[in-house]
Amino acid sequence: MNRLLQLAALLTITPPLASAQIHPSLFAAKEKPVREDVEWIWQYTPDKQNPDGRENDLVQDPRFRPFLEQFLTTPQTFWGQPVNGKYRSLASTALDHLSVPSKVLADDNRYISITGCVVHFCPGRGLLWLDLNGAHHLVVFAALDWIPQGAPATDPAAQYTLWLFPNDPLTAVAPGTSAPPSSGPTQRIPPALTHAIARWTAQPLAGSGIVQNITHAILVDPDGTPHEVAPTTLGVAPPPTPKSP
Repeated sequence: MNRLLQLAALLTITPPLASAQIHPSLFAAKEKPVREDVEWIWQYTPDKQNPDGRENDLVQDPRFRPFLEQFLTTPQTFWGQPVNGKYRSLASTALDHLSVPSKVLADDNRYISITGCVVHFCPGRGLLWLDLNGAHHLVVFAALDWIPQGAPATDPAAQYTLWLFPNDPLTAVAPGTSAPPSSGPTQRIPPALTHAIARWTAQPLAGSGIVQNITHAILVDPDGTPHEVAPTTLGVAPPPTPKSP
């Protein structure tokens, strides 16, 4: 009888094995993916009153910085001085290069190109390009970085590096060649992107007529891995030959 009483007491204080194996995470709601809501940017593209779009209003929109922080997360090392071993975020770097407004252009009712330059240093130019097709959007930030070891930035012979930061892996392929083998999923650079880069880099610096001499190009993977590529594979054309005096 005593053993039966002891067994009954044990069962009252020890939960059944089945209930002990139930983990709280089984009932937790699954985290929903962040919605890629970027349709609001369309309102800043060209209209009859603003043939070049409204880049200044776009940059001041309170949704713009969170948009940059959501899509531009790649590490960068070309812009600014590191603080405590860390460089500026790519989102802040992009905002720096778009602070002086230029244009917001739309192509094929699908692509948007946003351009600008750095305050007090407009040779440091930026391009933000978006493909708004589908549920997931390809967002690319490009910047022109002056190479100070050569000529001054005001000299037509000054050289620049084109930095390209896509939020998805891209592969630059020269015309007539095949893509190199890759360990992960990649896609070729869309022709619409190279078209936008060609149009942007061919635009002379404001007030100077100088087309920047882009001699190097770096394509950076989303994890921060850089790949030097030929500028022509990104749509860059050689600058026009200076006219002889």
